[in-house]
Amino acid sequence: MTDSTDLKTTIAAARSFGLGDLLRRSARRFPDRTALVYGELRQSYADLDATVNRTANAMAARGIGRGDHVALLSRNNHAFVVVRFALARLGAVEVPINFMLNAAEVGYILDNAEVCGVVVEDGLATVAQAAMAESGVRPRLLGVIRDKQLEVDARWEPVDGWMRHDDDREPAVIVDDDAPVQMLYTSGTESRPKGAMLSARSLYAHYASCIADGEMTADDIEVHSLPLFHCAQLDAFLTPDLYLGATSIILPGPDPAALLRTIARERATKLFCPPTVWIALLRHPDFDRTDLSSLRKGYYGASIMPGEIIKEIRTRLPQVRLFNFYGQTEMSPVATVLRPEDQLRKLGSAGRPAINVETCVVDDDDRPVPPGTVGEIVHRGPHVTLGYWKNPEKTAEAFRNGWFHSGDLGVMDEEGYLTVVDRKKDMIKTGGENVASREVEEAIFQHPAVSEVAVFGVPHPRWIEAAMAVIVLRAGQQADAAAIIAHCRERLAGFKTPKLVEFVEQLPKNASGKILKRELRQRFAGRGAAAAE
Repeated sequence: MTDSTDLKTTIAAARSFGLGDLLRRSARRFPDRTALVYGELRQSYADLDATVNRTANAMAARGIGRGDHVALLSRNNHAFVVVRFALARLGAVEVPINFMLNAAEVGYILDNAEVCGVVVEDGLATVAQAAMAESGVRPRLLGVIRDKQLEVDARWEPVDGWMRHDDDREPAVIVDDDAPVQMLYTSGTESRPKGAMLSARSLYAHYASCIADGEMTADDIEVHSLPLFHCAQLDAFLTPDLYLGATSIILPGPDPAALLRTIARERATKLFCPPTVWIALLRHPDFDRTDLSSLRKGYYGASIMPGEIIKEIRTRLPQVRLFNFYGQTEMSPVATVLRPEDQLRKLGSAGRPAINVETCVVDDDDRPVPPGTVGEIVHRGPHVTLGYWKNPEKTAEAFRNGWFHSGDLGVMDEEGYLTVVDRKKDMIKTGGENVASREVEEAIFQHPAVSEVAVFGVPHPRWIEAAMAVIVLRAGQQADAAAIIAHCRERLAGFKTPKLVEFVEQLPKNASGKILKRELRQRFAGRGAAAAE
């Protein structure tokens, strides 16, 4: 007679749908196809799969197993991908950390996430050591990615040694498909980031949406230059590529010249960039003399793309089918998609819900609002996070009435297309009127001298809050505050026109390309009062 416990285990093994299974299945379908390119390294799916197994077995021998939290602090490289999937094969939870954070910020995450292991790029080992010292965290596993061949403390064990472990068999670990496999700390506006927990069920549903709505195929060749610690590059592009059996070229960062060279050399067919990087590419002197004819699909997200830039991409890259992916970390991250045929017809829209998502716009009492009415954007479906780690209050607040509350304000039209008006925190309230910073930015972008702009509110003694625009001009172009204000008055109501305009060499951005308005608010907090004197 078959033991019922053994039978359940056998059935679970046959039905396994863990994140670690994804790569094995691609390796069996396409063993000889190139999976990853990083520098001089070109690795096939079969080799990558075996390398992941060796790394997983080495980590298991050092005490890492199901449910353990392991931090990964690294820029983009081959080992990042290997460690990510090795942890998935063990049922451990990957905790990617923003490499731009300081030691105190990293220490908070290490402590809050209760990590028992840290894998760090050699160039960031000093930050990791300071973070552990400050937080008092003492992981039992310390691994270093020798990407730059820098000297590090002897406590750090080289990851490339794990990759040469003598056992390349897949670990016999079954992971429930709704157990946490990834925890990403949000870069929100609050003083402390929150750990959003994602399961394989969430991620697989998300990959299916990206593939179906983003027209992704196994024949794709994609350049990945945005940080892999961020869910946009990692889960909307790199992992769907590995799921399909496509080829991924990994770059250390989004340097425009390197991106252009790589697209031409590798005959890349697919590229994701946030708006700031698309703008940098368009403005680079090599853009028009680089052969970009292989590029067929382009994606943007992370922040709102100015309508003028969409028109420019369509003009200068007419063969590229352009997609807008809108969402956030808690949605794995994609929630809605604007497809190529709607880019101009629905200019500025975030599109319609992805195939595995429901999206609604609600009022302050969580009641759906009519088309054309501004409200908070809410979502539901399998993409959604399991909740926030050790934060039941914020989890309950986010999941009110069976929907995940995004914190974004938006409006749905009669055809079901969503337009993101603003983050709740970015809505400017001036003289008793609400002003969406995004609407003002769109107007300013129509000025021919403007390359980038950020609009936000600053305290003002008369208006309570005044709209301020901080602008980066195009190379060789000139404009002054009066010209910008006059330009806006022709396109906007008087109360929406910026009261203050400042010009800077560059805007502060995070590693994923988002403009850091919080830093700008702090920097220019006194300008409203000074201007009123």
